[in-house]
Order: sequence, then structure tokens, then C-alpha cells
Amino acid sequence: MKFNTKTRYGVRTMLEIAVNNSPHGIFQKDISKNQEISNRYLDHIIAALRVAGLITSVKGKKSGYMLTRKPSEISIYDIHKAFEPGINIVDCLAANKQCEQELKCASKRIWDELNKLIVDYLENKTLDDLIHIREEINP
Repeated sequence: MKFNTKTRYGVRTMLEIAVNNSPHGIFQKDISKNQEISNRYLDHIIAALRVAGLITSVKGKKSGYMLTRKPSEISIYDIHKAFEPGINIVDCLAANKQCEQELKCASKRIWDELNKLIVDYLENKTLDDLIHIREEINP
């Protein structure tokens, strides 16, 4: 299982916005520079995070982006869902997927349990947790 680039960059973008203390938010060009994400690619990430209701642009001249909720209220799974509908470590776990082996497949239960563990983990890790990790790494 591998998380796509948009999800990974989305987490980095959200962290950059979260650690910014300006009442005017942080500019996209500063996020791009600080996180080494091309401004063009960051456009797509910002758009998805806005549609998901995780960030908003601050009103007024010379304003940037801010979180819509406290970092402790935004899970890593919330960020992931801005880019993907969910997590399915195997295709047969997708809601719209029918499998001929479904009723007699013992391994599906194992994959489903692992999938739930991953989702639970990401739901319980917040942007606030990332801020604390960042502070430990970069005192």
C-alpha cells in the first residue's frame, strides 16, 4: 500500500499552515518555498483542501490560508479524504467491488481488519500530533 503524492503533500501543506502564527494566514508562495512543492502542483492541493473544508483563505488584501478548525480537530485521515474517498488496501474491500470469492474468502477478513487498523490509526493522529513531532525534530 502506498499513499499518493497529493495526500503526502497535502499533509505537509496542512502542517505548514498549522504552524503559521500570522492572523493573515500564510501565502501559497511561502508554503511552496518552505515545503519545496511546485506552486503549480500546490494549486491542486490547496483546491482539494478548500473543497474538503480544511482550509480557507483569509479575507482582505495580502492574505493567505488558515485552518478552518484547530489542529487537534483535524485528523490525518481527514486530510487523506480530501484526495481519496477512503483506504482500501486490497481491491475487494471497495464498496463498489464485487468478488466471486467474497462469501468463501478467509483472507478478506484479515485484509478488512488490517484496513480498519490503518483507518483507526490515521483517524487518531491529528495535525496537532504532527506539530509536536516537528517541534521534537526541529527544536
